[in-house]
Amino acid sequence: MDIQTQEHKRVVVVTVQGRIDSATAGEFEDTLNEFTQQGKNNIVLDLSNVDFISSAGLRVLVTTRKAVKGAGGNIVFAGSSEQVLETLEIAGLDVLFEKYSDREAAIGSF
Repeated sequence: MDIQTQEHKRVVVVTVQGRIDSATAGEFEDTLNEFTQQGKNNIVLDLSNVDFISSAGLRVLVTTRKAVKGAGGNIVFAGSSEQVLETLEIAGLDVLFEKYSDREAAIGSF
């Protein structure tokens, strides 16, 4: 798994490539927690190059969403892969996250 981050004025873009599973979910969570602990609670996730997300990855998404929502922020998706979208739908979590077709639209939502 590879994680890239970009900070903008009102939002942080986190781009993930590879698999988010039990072996990599900790690194993913640490990256997101770093921003929320700094008070950066508007997060755009670009998961378009994620080919697998496990229940450990879904847990990170849900706990991060809870943290940012509690602080008045939001976490949205920009260009998620079909695999990620299907996994979210199967888990019943697709309704929790706003999804945008590209980064610009997702960043513009804040």
